[in-house]
Amino acid sequence: MGAIEDIYADLETEVSEEEFREAVEEKVSQMDGLVDEETAAQLLAHELADGEVDTVADIDPAMDEVKFLAKVRTIGELRTFERDEEGEGMVINAEAADETGSVRLAFWDEQAEAVDSGQLEPGDVLRVKGRPKEGYNGLEVSVTEAEPDDEVDIEVALESDSIDALTLGQSDVTLRGLVLGTDAVRTFDRDDGSEGRVANLTLGDETGRIRVTLWDDRADRAEELDPGTAVEVVDGYVREREGDLELHVGDRGAVDEVDEPVDYEPDTTPIDGVEIDQTVDIAGVVRSTDPKRTFDRDDGSEGQVRNVRLQDDSGDIRVALWGETADIDIGPGDELLVADAEIQDGWQDDLEASAGWQSTVVVLEDATTEVGASPSSGASDGDTAVSDGGDTGLDAFADGETPEATSEETDGETVEFTGTVVQTGNPVILDDGTETMSVDTTETLRLGEEITARGTVDEEVLDANEIL
Repeated sequence: MGAIEDIYADLETEVSEEEFREAVEEKVSQMDGLVDEETAAQLLAHELADGEVDTVADIDPAMDEVKFLAKVRTIGELRTFERDEEGEGMVINAEAADETGSVRLAFWDEQAEAVDSGQLEPGDVLRVKGRPKEGYNGLEVSVTEAEPDDEVDIEVALESDSIDALTLGQSDVTLRGLVLGTDAVRTFDRDDGSEGRVANLTLGDETGRIRVTLWDDRADRAEELDPGTAVEVVDGYVREREGDLELHVGDRGAVDEVDEPVDYEPDTTPIDGVEIDQTVDIAGVVRSTDPKRTFDRDDGSEGQVRNVRLQDDSGDIRVALWGETADIDIGPGDELLVADAEIQDGWQDDLEASAGWQSTVVVLEDATTEVGASPSSGASDGDTAVSDGGDTGLDAFADGETPEATSEETDGETVEFTGTVVQTGNPVILDDGTETMSVDTTETLRLGEEITARGTVDEEVLDANEIL
């Protein structure tokens, strides 16, 4: 073979050899004979290879042209518009993806008409050639050529109505979820001098959890929604922050309340299984709380922190609630989910869970949820069910023995109360997960210790003559 044939044989391109030879001749002519055919062929081969990418995630908006494979997930509606001098134009957008991410495809004019007429369907795999750019909702490619490829299979779901199906770069997202936590609205200055507004909330569904960022006029929704509210995000778009996917909602999007139930099943780690430097989700019953403390940061600002003791059926751990999470109304007996907590060295070499800005803290009972309930039995119309997924054993705290009665009718009768020490001193307070009991005892007890107190009740205080 000749030099041009050898160079063409090494290319992975849709360009035919005849087209390649014609382009070589044109290149030689453009350069006024300064290069021979072999050099021109090498230059063209380099230009053709530059646009080839292996995956959607490899597409860079700075590229002049790009070629890639992707599966069409959704197709939008045909829109018309007026050009300044060329009359009416047409455009239709499609969402395409591979295993690494999503990209919006913009088809123009004749191509848009062809797509609208049904020549392109969700599920089609396309070989796309086009010009990439950073669009309103993320990466966008203005298509110049697109051909179906029936021999290639790309394993991505056509619909993404669950958190685990979201992919980077995806837009026009509609997602239903349960509000797990919300943040206050924050303001910032843009480069053009205008003021921006942003707020965050965290959504969960039966497949996972995701942070939602609300911009400008949509930011107020974070302060209008309570944890435990079922909502639907409309026209969201997926971005990445510090390696995690986030769902963003701008002026075109919305977060609306819905009446249908949404199940959330946190996949939590047993407390006795956490290790230092891990980021984990833990859940359990609050056994004790400390007062909130404020402190001065190095930059002169004021911070705040509050410590609580959280226990599941495997063990207990101190949890430091920083910033706004320190203001959450939490008391002994509350069932708590702490998501994305960092496990650190704590006081007296004990491990400690730190819940900072990236963490989500949910008081499950306050969210009108049912812990440990299955989706089939725990939710009725209009209600929201939260299941612990079987990892933390929260149901164990609902099965402890309760006193026969705590009213004046039992004064003088011998009763037993089994619970965890949530306050030491005089009196000791025990909590069994459903109610508390004040206990008068001379025994030295420790916070978090589970005991059974036996004795008589006098004015709703158990005068213990035996501690088991």
